[in-house]
This record gives sequence, C-alpha cells and structure tokens, in this order.
Amino acid sequence: MIFQIRDNERMIFEVISKAAAALGSPTYVVGGYVRDRLLARPSKDLDIVCVGSGIELAQRVGDSLHPRSRVTVYKRFGTAALKYRDLEIEFVGARKESYRSDSRKPTVESGTLADDQNRRDFTINALAISLNEHDYGTIIDPFNGLEDLEAKRIITPLEPGKTFSDDPLRMMRGVRFAAQLGFEIDPKTLRSIRDNSERLKIISWERIATELNKILLSPVPSVGLRLMFDTGLLNYVLPELAALHGVETRNGRKHKDNFYHTIKVVDNLAERSDKLWLRWAALLHDIGKAKTKRWEDVAGWTFHAHDAVGANMVPRIFRRLRLPNEQLKYVQKLVALHQRPISLTQEEITDSAVRRILFDAGEDIDDLMTLCQSDITSRNPVKVKTFRENYDFLRQRMAEIEAQDHLRNWQPPITGEYIMETFGIPPSRQVGLIKDAVREAILDGEIPNEFEAAKTRMLAAAEAMGLEPVGG
Repeated sequence: MIFQIRDNERMIFEVISKAAAALGSPTYVVGGYVRDRLLARPSKDLDIVCVGSGIELAQRVGDSLHPRSRVTVYKRFGTAALKYRDLEIEFVGARKESYRSDSRKPTVESGTLADDQNRRDFTINALAISLNEHDYGTIIDPFNGLEDLEAKRIITPLEPGKTFSDDPLRMMRGVRFAAQLGFEIDPKTLRSIRDNSERLKIISWERIATELNKILLSPVPSVGLRLMFDTGLLNYVLPELAALHGVETRNGRKHKDNFYHTIKVVDNLAERSDKLWLRWAALLHDIGKAKTKRWEDVAGWTFHAHDAVGANMVPRIFRRLRLPNEQLKYVQKLVALHQRPISLTQEEITDSAVRRILFDAGEDIDDLMTLCQSDITSRNPVKVKTFRENYDFLRQRMAEIEAQDHLRNWQPPITGEYIMETFGIPPSRQVGLIKDAVREAILDGEIPNEFEAAKTRMLAAAEAMGLEPVGG
C-alpha cells in the first residue's frame, strides 16, 4: 500500500529522503504521525527513524532547509530534533532494546527497522512509511496494523506480557489511545494489562500524570477511567477514586455508586469545557465521599462535609502525582465550593448568600457553575429539569448582584494598610478583625460596597475595640 503524501508534506519528506540517501541510511516515518494521518487526525509530531545516525541525518536535513533550521541534539539519547513550519521533527537511529525486570530503562543497541518496529507498543503505532528511493511512500506493516486501524483495535505487536513488563507505561498508553481514538483494547491485551498492573509502580509519577492528563482531555474521559478501574491501574494511580466504587444497602435504602457518578460528571463537563484543570475538579469533586459515608436512621446514607474533606485531600493527590502547584488552589477551591450552588437552589436565595458565593469563587465562578451543572446525573427527567431551571435562576441572580455590587475579584475598599495607618497600629489580630467586620457588612448587604460606607463601619468596629484614629 502506498501512503498518500500531501502537498504540505512533500517538500520536507523529499529533503529528508535526499539527505538519507546521501548518508546511505535507509529512513522511514514511523509511529503516531502515520497512524493519525491514516485516521485523518491532526498531528504535528513527526518521528523519523533511520538505519544509521539520527543525529547526523538531522544535521544534514537542517542544513538543507531554507532558511536553515537549528537542530537540537540529545547525545545521551542518540536523538536530535528540529522545527519545520508547524512540525516538530525528531530523528533517531533504529534500535533494539532489552529490559531488566526492575527497570523500564532498556539496554539499547543499534538495529534494523524491524528491530525498531518490534519495540513499539501497539500495532497501530508500528506502521512505517519508506522515504527511500526504491520504495518511496510504501507503508511497511509487519503486524497488520492497518487491519487493526480499520477494526478500531488496540493490540500489542509482540506477546503483551513481555510488551507491558518491558515498559509498564505502555499500559497507560493503551488506555489513553482507547479513550482518545474510541478504539477497543484486544481481550488478550486487556487481560495482560490487568495481570501486569502492579508493574506500573516502577514508572515515575510524572510520566503517569502525563498519560492521565491526556485521558482526561479525551472526548469521552470515562472510557479511559473505566478501563483504568477495570484493569486495576486506578488502584495504584488514584486509589481515592477507586474507593468510591460500590453500592451499600441498609434497611432497603441504598446510595448511588459514586465512582460511576464521578466519571459521568467528568463526561458531562467534557461536553461543556476543554479546560484540563476544570476536568480535574470534576474528577475529584466527590473524592471525600468514601471517608464521610455514614448511615443515619432517619436520613439514611449521608456524606456530610465531603466537600471540605475532599478539598483537604487534593494537595496530597497533587503531590503524589507531581501535578503543578499553581493549579492546586484552583482545583481545591472548586472541590470545596461545589456543594454551595446546589444548596442555594434548594432554599430561598438571599442576596447575602449570592454575594458570598461570588466573593468566595471570585474569577472562577463561571467554572464553578459549569462544574455544578455537570454534576446533574439523575435519570429522572423531572429532577433534571428542576435542577437546570434552578441553576438558570441562580445564574440570573448572580449576574444582577454582580452588576450591582461588582464582587467578582473583589477586594474590600478598606485595606489592612489603611487600617494600620488610620489607628497607628502594627500588623495584628485587631487589623484582621476590623477588615472582617467591613467585609461581612458588605456581604450581608448592611452597607454598600463603597469607600465612605466602609470607612464608617471601620471606625465603628475599631471604637468597639477601644481604638481611636491617630490625631482623633
């Protein structure tokens, strides 16, 4: 089969082909770029494998391009990379690998194209396109990857137990491809993931988190999350989420399965937003329910304060997975606040309560409301309709009060510095108490969000503490 080379690919492929011929190094496009092009998916990463030195080939290609492209060399790995238009192109020499049981770092030797294809994770990623003159454009498919693409099947090129034992990260990659592409994992391959799931422990948390993020960003994240649960990978990566699984019945009353509820919420949110960290908030929003589940004779099953408990669990999860600290506070805040809007819809909505949620959520109020609306998973259409109408009304009230009081990203008109200057006092608990008094008065609607009114309340709060303005 001949690969259909597009016009925007032709020039760079020909430059690489000529450079490879000059070096006498048979050269091929291998892996994800081939797969994605055959699936009509966008791809900007081009992997070039040559039987020879990938670094030498990259340097010759870089010199041949106009304007000349700067080549980045990674001598330790024997690879090199350059950018061409919107493509990230990596060059590597064909190699074969062998592994020890206690490490995913292989012993690497130079090899043939066949050796390089043998070390690939899945048949759909072992496809290669020849850039050599005698068979230019020919697809080389030793493991029937084209058939697996057509069948939407994920299967390893070699015996799956060896593939996953050699590099356990491939198990996460298989789950990720199933979620991204809408493919099914071959039953034998799936059983092998289950049998080898504990091998994931030798993989760094950073690499695991990268794959998990890609699963969360897939069109239907629950596909990957369910596969992680079914294979046991989730027990290692996110045991707190796996702990939500199960339904318990007492006196004829049962609670919903909070694991399946959670992954449904993530799917609902994925339909509304492509923000990775908002999807993380959806994934962790009920993480505290396993710890807070209680049976009460009157109320039945309860999960009191699961929002607060879950928020306290977020930092530990972020540390374990080496997730970025700059996103921690955002996710933690949304987990902590996700019950607030729904509680407002179940009672008479006061201006004060709306002011407080606007103040506490700040610039993330829209994301919070998107999360809360995604949290509606009831199969009862009457309940769903009621929830949606209540949320729409709450959004309307928020918009009205925001327009009136300007509380989004709001800071009280009286600062700590102004308080200290007015009363001639150093940083102290008294400063905080006065600030709190002003803020609470504004949020309760007792005074308008204006400097003069805030100053009057400041003076009254200070007087109650026995403080007087300097020179007063």
